Amino acid sequence: MLASINGWAQSGTSANTINSVAASADSTSARALFSFNFYDLDNQAIKLDAYQGNPLIVNFWARWCPPCRVEIPELVALQARNTGVDIIGINIETDPAPVRDFARAYDVNYPVFLTRAAGIDLMRALGNSKAGLPFTVVLNKHGSIVTSRLGAITKQQLDAAVALALR
Repeated sequence: MLASINGWAQSGTSANTINSVAASADSTSARALFSFNFYDLDNQAIKLDAYQGNPLIVNFWARWCPPCRVEIPELVALQARNTGVDIIGINIETDPAPVRDFARAYDVNYPVFLTRAAGIDLMRALGNSKAGLPFTVVLNKHGSIVTSRLGAITKQQLDAAVALALR
């Protein structure tokens, strides 16, 4: 059963229990993330192999998404705090030039990659059946998805995500 802990979807027996998502679901989903072909802001193909083994907060967003614009400063502030959790922005758009300009305008201090046309399918593989934005997935150092959230995130929710990722 899914419970909500500080606004994050969690599996467990009650809202007072924090457990990781079921191993069969999260290993498949994490595999989808690490096997996906992303593109950096210079339009070069990239995989997330370098991030395997690190606690991660992976945030899916788009420039045209108002809640995404609201949460980006919180992600920037979290990255600046050097918590030991890597932040990756995953933009679902196709053209890197306007995304690069947007990232500069918002002083984004974490890596941003594009999914191009397959972003919706990747979000669904990671548990976002509605394919809505923003969507955030948190992984621990073992590469297991420990929580996810559809919708804008707050500083308090990000702090909770860091704690979960570092467990």
